[in-house]
Amino acid sequence: MTLAFTPRIVVPQVTGQPPVPLVTGGEIAYANLDHAASTPCLEAVRRAVDEFLPWYASVHRGAGFASRVSTKVYDRTRDVLRRFTSARDDDLVIFTRNTTDALNLLARALPRDTSVVLFDTEHHAALLPWRGPNVIRVPAPRTRAAAVSVVDSALAACPEGPRLVVVTGASNVTGELLPVAEIAAVARRHGARVALDAAQLAPHRPISLRELDVDFVALSGHKLYAPFGAGALVGRADWLSEARPYLAGGGATKAVRVSDEAAGGLEVEWNPGPERHEAGSPNTVGVHALGVACARLAANWDAVIAHEDALLDRLGRGLRTVPGLAELRLFDGEAARVGTVAFVVDGFDPGLLAAVLSAEYGIGVRDGAFCAHVAARRLISVAGGEGIRALRVSLGLGTTEEHVDRLVTALRRIVTEGAHWAYTTSDGRWEPSPDPREWPSFLAS
Repeated sequence: MTLAFTPRIVVPQVTGQPPVPLVTGGEIAYANLDHAASTPCLEAVRRAVDEFLPWYASVHRGAGFASRVSTKVYDRTRDVLRRFTSARDDDLVIFTRNTTDALNLLARALPRDTSVVLFDTEHHAALLPWRGPNVIRVPAPRTRAAAVSVVDSALAACPEGPRLVVVTGASNVTGELLPVAEIAAVARRHGARVALDAAQLAPHRPISLRELDVDFVALSGHKLYAPFGAGALVGRADWLSEARPYLAGGGATKAVRVSDEAAGGLEVEWNPGPERHEAGSPNTVGVHALGVACARLAANWDAVIAHEDALLDRLGRGLRTVPGLAELRLFDGEAARVGTVAFVVDGFDPGLLAAVLSAEYGIGVRDGAFCAHVAARRLISVAGGEGIRALRVSLGLGTTEEHVDRLVTALRRIVTEGAHWAYTTSDGRWEPSPDPREWPSFLAS
């Protein structure tokens, strides 16, 4: 007799987290379902950082051996990011703090009078950096085809001059994938460039600047299992090389001379290439961590996607059994997505639900508007809810079937039985009252 079995999907491992205390007593393994906000550290990244730290030193200008090691680590990571994003040969790889930093850098580098087209449902990192009369924010329509058409119409209405379309790869609120390649094709017909906010896409799917035919991509290490404060902007060299440096300081300068000694004037010759926008001592440790995480993911995409798809299917089937739960969606009907789901539950404050899930079940989720206030308000209204706050569940490499099942069971229990502890609000946040849980020892006064 042949027994059917489900093969185990082996994915890169994240660093283990200790059990968390419950208000009802005891401890439980932490169910981290908030990967869309920040991911835990990959075990391979932690080992790589520990291995590198004894060699940490200044980069590019030090003659010492440790400085040369650090320089090699820093420069080599540019090639890792180039491969991770399938960048073109002449694209620049600029290291930043995160996606927000990268998109603000790009906004500062736009040629004069550039028209910018974007959906008003973008994450604030992609929504807010653009300024001026030529910024066109359009409401996201309810179908993918209409989204492409709206961008087409907006570009047709732009004045003559440079044009840029800004689009997210995966929604920060719903996880749904936007039609990036189709939007890029429309942009090309109008002579426009495309900037891809890949903060939510990069941890879940391969990214190819070439295949998507986009010009820039921004991403964050803290969402890529490398929480050491580094991100990147990868893209066309011309706009970036012609722009004033994002920051003025050492590293961005090739030469500084006194031009008028009596007046105290300075003549500055700025560096070309990515160094032009990387003034100051760089976050070499963070950059190394980012590179290791990207390489690890790139070598395991099939397993990463299979792991997430299986859990996302399990989560979707489970959430449909929760009374009064309404899911938030950008598009009508089913749309491809990464492992992020946002919803409201009729009659329940999302903040209270999040507090109960944490305090009584050891589950970490996110409640609020997810730094996408326009999107959250609109989608909650479409789902039949009120206000600007929802609950978001997001999966990652450390998520297990037990985590998903615990969440679904807990939600059903809360909806049907209520909380089993008292809760009050403090500064707008729900908290257990009293809260007997002890902080970790390193936080003890």
